[in-house]
Amino acid sequence: MTNFWNKKVAENKQRKYIKDIAKLWLGKETMSKQAKTLNNDEIRKVLDYVATRKHSERNRAMIYTIFNTGMRVSEVANLRFKDVVDSDGAVRREIRLSAEDTKTKEARIVFVNDKLHKELTRYVKLYKPLNTNVKFFYSQKRASDGYSPNTLAQFFHYLFNRAGIAGASSHSGRRSFITNLANKGVGVRVIMGLSGHRALSSVQCYIDCNDDMKRKAINLLN
Repeated sequence: MTNFWNKKVAENKQRKYIKDIAKLWLGKETMSKQAKTLNNDEIRKVLDYVATRKHSERNRAMIYTIFNTGMRVSEVANLRFKDVVDSDGAVRREIRLSAEDTKTKEARIVFVNDKLHKELTRYVKLYKPLNTNVKFFYSQKRASDGYSPNTLAQFFHYLFNRAGIAGASSHSGRRSFITNLANKGVGVRVIMGLSGHRALSSVQCYIDCNDDMKRKAINLLN
């Protein structure tokens, strides 16, 4: 009887796992309901959780990357070491994404701010591959050449869940990046250039109208 129930529990867990992956793969989690935008306290909560786990420097660098560049998860997954680090071993201030690695099939430049530059430099000091054509963010699986877009989306899904942030996904970094820029008064056309969007309407869908933005707007009347 015990073996029977253990088998049932295992089957239920497997079904739930398959459903979670299906949601990610079909985009239902990020498209049917918008991915959560995170505030500074929530990002800190995720970073505090990461600090207690294995591969903390890599995971910390990935978190800073999605929240400070607005890159899509596929673009982050496709980064190569040579894309981020120059021949002298220094982290670049500008990362060039090739057309084949972007959703719009247009090459663009991702600018690295001081905060992200510091985090990536910390990571690079620990991760020094002999072959610079390998993926920038390694996977702990020995036979793997880093994350695929799908496995990286899964990674963030479970990371946010385990850190206690409900409704967040790999798309949360991009939404938070765009919303924060809008909140600071950055023009929509600049945001388009930074995020790689081609239409104003696409950018507007990403901006989360939060209470802080409403307070700043109403204070303009003073």
